[in-house]
Order: sequence, then C-alpha cells, then structure tokens
Amino acid sequence: MEFFYGAFSEEWERRKAVLLHERSLGRSGPAEEEERRRRAGSGGGWPEGGGAFGSGIGLGRPFARRASGGGESGRPMRMRFTAIAKGSQPAVVKMASYGAGVRLGAMLGYVSRAGEVEVEDDRGERIRSKEKLASLRGEWEHLLQNREESRDVGIFSVSIGNVPDRSGEALHELVRATLSRGLGERRFAYGMERKGEGSLTVSGVVVLRGADGERLTGDAKASSIIQDRYDTRSTADDPSAVFSFDAYGNGVDYGTAKLRRLVETFEGDVHDERGIAIGNESLAGDLVQKDWRHQLHSRKSRDVMHLIMSARAGTDVDAFKDAARDFLADQFSGHRYVFALHDPAKDPKEEAEGGKRPHVHVHAIVTMKSEFGERIETSPQIFREWRQLMAEKAREHGIQMEMTDRRELARAQAYGRNQVRPISRQGRTEHVGTSEAAHMRYQTKRSELASVARAPRSVEYTVTARRVWSELARANGDRAITAYALQQENRIETAWMREKDETEMSAAAEKFGSKYRANMVWLGAIVSEADKVREMSRPEFEAYEMRVETALFRFERLVSAEERDKFEEIASAAREHVNVRREILELNDERRALESERTELSADGRGNDLSARGNDDPSIGDQPSREAREASERIDAARNGIERADAEGRSVSAAEREYAAALDAAAKLIVAGNSFMREVVENNTDLRHAVEALERAQGGKAAATTATAVEDERPLSDDSAAMERYAGNRDAETDHDIEAAPQPPAQRRAQDAERGPETTPKSGEANRTDPPQQHIPRLDELDREEQERRDRDRDDFER
Repeated sequence: MEFFYGAFSEEWERRKAVLLHERSLGRSGPAEEEERRRRAGSGGGWPEGGGAFGSGIGLGRPFARRASGGGESGRPMRMRFTAIAKGSQPAVVKMASYGAGVRLGAMLGYVSRAGEVEVEDDRGERIRSKEKLASLRGEWEHLLQNREESRDVGIFSVSIGNVPDRSGEALHELVRATLSRGLGERRFAYGMERKGEGSLTVSGVVVLRGADGERLTGDAKASSIIQDRYDTRSTADDPSAVFSFDAYGNGVDYGTAKLRRLVETFEGDVHDERGIAIGNESLAGDLVQKDWRHQLHSRKSRDVMHLIMSARAGTDVDAFKDAARDFLADQFSGHRYVFALHDPAKDPKEEAEGGKRPHVHVHAIVTMKSEFGERIETSPQIFREWRQLMAEKAREHGIQMEMTDRRELARAQAYGRNQVRPISRQGRTEHVGTSEAAHMRYQTKRSELASVARAPRSVEYTVTARRVWSELARANGDRAITAYALQQENRIETAWMREKDETEMSAAAEKFGSKYRANMVWLGAIVSEADKVREMSRPEFEAYEMRVETALFRFERLVSAEERDKFEEIASAAREHVNVRREILELNDERRALESERTELSADGRGNDLSARGNDDPSIGDQPSREAREASERIDAARNGIERADAEGRSVSAAEREYAAALDAAAKLIVAGNSFMREVVENNTDLRHAVEALERAQGGKAAATTATAVEDERPLSDDSAAMERYAGNRDAETDHDIEAAPQPPAQRRAQDAERGPETTPKSGEANRTDPPQQHIPRLDELDREEQERRDRDRDDFER
C-alpha cells in the first residue's frame, strides 16, 4: 500500500499513518526510527525495558508516548509556580468512568448529545450521524473483551400460603422470617399484599452476594436453590412459600432504581430485613448507596474509558479543541477513540438536564486495548503525566496552562463519582455525599479548605513546594506574584496546623480512651487559636468558624445523656469565643477604614488643621509618614523572621537581634515626636516597653514631646468621634492579647529579668502625658481578669 503524504492536512495524521503501516508490516522502518530519535531528543522517549506506562506494558511500544514533561524531566517547580501566579490555569484531565462494550452506544450518545454534537475519531474523521456512531461498535469489536458483569441485585417474588391470622408488626416479623429462611444472611427489602384469606404475595429487592461470600445468579437456577431450602426445611407450622427470581442487574444505580420503583408500587409500605421502614424514594436511595454499596462487590468489564479534559470559562474554544486533539493523538496512538467538544454557548442540552456547563470541556471515549493488544494502565503518576502533556499541548496553541499537584496548593483530596450524587444542576452542580465520610470529603473539597497529604513521601513533597513558594515570594519584584506566593505559603502552613490539631486529637483519644474527651481536647485546640486570629483575613476567619461548628456538630453525636449539660456549656463557651474573635476582626476593619480615610484627607489637602500646620509640625508630611511605615514594616519582617526560624528549628538569635534593632529605631521615631507611630505603640507591647526604656534614659523629656504630638494630632481626622469610640472599644476588649504581637521567648525572659517585679507601674502611677502609658493600668487589669477567668474555667473543667 502506498501513502500519499499530501492527503493528510496535519503532521500527526501523516506520522500516525506511516507508523501504523510500518507496524502492520512487522518491521521497524526508517520513519519509525526517525520518530524514536525525535522523541528521544525532546525528552519524551520511553524507558528502557518498558512501554510508555512502565514495565509490563510491552517492549518498544511506539504509540503511547509519555508526556515530555513527565517525571524528573518536567518543567521546574519554580517555573510552574511563577506561571500559576501570573494566571495560568491548571490542566484538568480526569477519568469520568469505565465502561463495558455493551455500554459503548450509551456513552457515545452522551458524548455526541444523541448525535447533535459533532464527534471526531482517531483518524480525523468527523462524524455527524447516528448511523455512523452506531457502526463504531462493530469497528471496535475486536478490541472489546465483553466480559460479563457481576450480578449484584436481584428482583424476586414470593407467594406465601397458610399464613396465620396476624397483622401489623407481627405479620411483618413472620414475612421477614420466611424470607430469611430462603435468602439467608442477605440484605433485602420487601413489600407485601394480601391475596385472599391466609395468603400473601411478597415482592422485593435483594443483594445477591451473601455475608458468607456466596453470590446467587438471580436466574431460574438460583430460584430452584432457594425453593429447595423452603421445601426441605419447611415444617407443618411454617407457612408454605413459592419463590422465583424475576430479574437481576449490576451496580448501585440498578439497585437504587429497582428499590425506588418498589417503594412507589407499594406507596411507601416497604421494609428491610431489619424491620426499618423505607417510606420514600430518598430513603430508598440512601439504603442502597450508603448501606448496600459495600456488600455488592460489583464488577464490570473495562473495555473503554471516558476521559474529560476541561479549561476555564472564557478559554478560546477552537484552540482548546486543537490542544485536546493533539493530546489524544500523542498519548493514545494505536488506540481507537472519539472525542467531542462541549461549548456552553452551543450545547443543545439544557442546563437543568446537565448541559451548558459554564466551562469548555472535551469528552473522549478511548478503547482500553490498543490495536497491538496492549492495555492502558492508570495510576496517579500516569494521570500526572497526562496533565503535563495536556498543559504542553495547550501552551503550543496559545493557552496558558500548567500541570498542578494538589500538594503544591494545599488542595483537598478529590471525591469520586460513586461518593456523591447530584441534587441540583443549576450553575455549578450541587452534590450530596452517599455516606457521612463521603459528604465530609465533598464539603472539604467544595469549600477549598486547605489540606495536606499525610503520606511521608507527600509530606516531603509538600515541604519542597512550601520552600519554593517562600523563595518565589522573597526573590520576585512583581507584587502580584509575591502576594500569590505568600498566600500559597500561608495555605500550606494553615493546613499543617490543622493536621497537627487532628493528630493531637487522635493522641488524646488513645491516651484517655474516651472519644468525648479527645474531641474536647481538639475543640480546645481549635478555639484557642488566639495568636493567629490577629493575622486572619475575613475568608480565613470564616473557614476557622466553620471548623469550630463542624467540630461541635461531630462531637455532639458522641455525647451521652449524662454529659449533655456539660457539652452544652462548653459549646456555648466555644461559640462565644468565636463571636469575640469576630468582633475583633470587625474592629480591625473599622480601624483600617478610619486610617484609610485619614490618609486620603492628608493626601488631597482637605482638613484645615492639616494644611495650617503642614509647615510647623515635623510629624506631618511625606518624610515622617514614610519613616513610620518603613519602621513598622521592619518590625513585622523581623517578627516573621523569628517565627520562621522557630518553626524550622533554626537559631533565632540573629532574628531576635534584628527585631530588637527594629524596635529601638521605631522607639526613637516616637520619642522624636512622630505621631504616625502612635497606633503602632498601642498594638505592640514590645515597642511600648522600648519607648518606656528610652524615655527613662532621656529623663522624661520624650513624654512631653509625645504628649504634644498627640494633642496636635486630634483635629487631623474629620471623624474624631469614631476614633474615640474605637479607642473605647479597645479598652473594653477582654482578650487584648490577640492584638499584641508575639514576643520571642528569649527576649521576653531577658526583659522580665531586667525589669523585675517592681518595674510594672501600679494603678494611678502611669505618666498621664503619655497616651501609651495611660493604657498600662487598664491592660494589667484585663490581664488579671483574663487569667482569673481561665483559672476558673480550668477548675470547672477538672471538677
């Protein structure tokens, strides 16, 4: 057979045709050798001694190419992180399902929207008719195993005679006992109907696999086996029974549909083998999907796989389709496949029915077996390589896309299609979990709660990712990249803290032997995040609040009746604690708003007092405010350096020296009369102590200067009443330690030793000309009240 290269419009089509021809002749021709050299040169060759998917797939496989960025040869982590920070979208390649050959028609119908959407096959042929789609089954038949599916659920009917005169629960007990005689230890549900005096007709649904592992076939042969049990074990006192299987099927979906139909037929008068009523379709679905699922041991043939590639809304549709085409051709050469693009603007399926999804995506149906007898093997590493290749092809077509790993972004683990069921398709599809654990996993993923993997290898990978984010944040001049990198670094740290809390809860459960006590320990760890609340943004605080409520909900179910009152008391205290944190967050927002308003007034020249004193007061103007900002930023940077060194186990002495130098420089600005540093003094205990020490060294001269600066500053704001209210709220706050900057342990011990017990000002002895000094008695009083409250709470808890 002779090939005419000009007949192919795309290079990959021509290359694929040549390779298939050479392979069919049983030789490795020049074209194939050239292809091998080309791929090897681009880093996309195959490992020696194995195919594209590792050993066991076949030697010298030329058609299922590894992603060129696979494994260690992929794009460096820092390069990918930089692109993601600039706005590159993640590559999404996910497995929707596997299917047997008998389901190929239904899967093709879904992808093509019953023939209304154009489908393209692996040869580049565009299919627009239902007849052509139907013919694909015959063309692919030699690649389909057509393995028989397991029989998981059976539909049965039983005629029971010689029924004693019973009614209500007594009659149900008799029916359940009769069914269990034949079905054994199997899960089933039934509905019954009287057929004259002394006889019943029972219809039901049963799990064919028993507790002992025996699986009934659900056909006439299985019916005869059960009938023999009735005939041989029946006594004169037992009702007679005639049993038969009417149908059987595979999987959870089949069982759910049949049980819901049974509920509808008997108008809700359906019970299971335990006597629990199944009164509506929702309860029927829950019974199969939550209770029966794990006993089905369902098995299906995997002849084809349903693959989905998606991109963000607004992505160029034609470019993404071209990228998907290249990905499929490069990754699945030798396999038969079709694919179709679903554009929300042109999707014929309505949104309520699952169509018109807000993002563009491509569906592909690929045979698991290739023309050369090799099967696709799937694993997390293989999916990673697929995403790398998809991102590479997207970039070639002008779409900024990168392979991402959930461990790099502290993303929660994905949920499977069997763990949830859809309840609404309006906009983004809403789901509900098929079990409590599955729903928790769904909620965690849907809320984008920060999460880290627990496996040792994943922990090591996460540490590397955090280090790269940290380096990117501190060695990049782009503010947007720096902000994004810091955000990701904080997400990983938050996830680690949550993982630590959960670990401590597990340890407490093992130590105390009580789930209630362990949960209380964890709840206490969650609520007492006082040192972190000051730095929380509003989204982070909302996530924190949700964690507390989730913990309370989870713990409440473990509380016994005797412990209910104690739990209610603790739950009330926990919610009050969260409310206090919310008030602090709102006060911080109000403070920032007032500062922003004052800055605007200063910048545009409004405010007569500011313009009148602009030439006289050295604390007014660009230079003092810039120095104040630089000093404040230097303090924050030094404090963060101490925290990082302490968290990483490094020496903090150098960082503490830098922190002390920053405090000394800021104190000199305040003593010199820089009024912009006033609020920094109020919010930082360390800086207040530094100012006090410097004032004592200068003999009290700085106190008068600071008092004058504060007095001159009063008319700066047009909303002085709001500022006074804010100051009053701060004085009334009972948990002021949240606002104070964390102090290094070594420095705190040194300062305590230097000051001694007599250096703390007593009530009434504060320097009244110094606003920071005026707050000290009140702060001391709040300290004492808070400590007394904690002692009382601890005593109550121990009692």
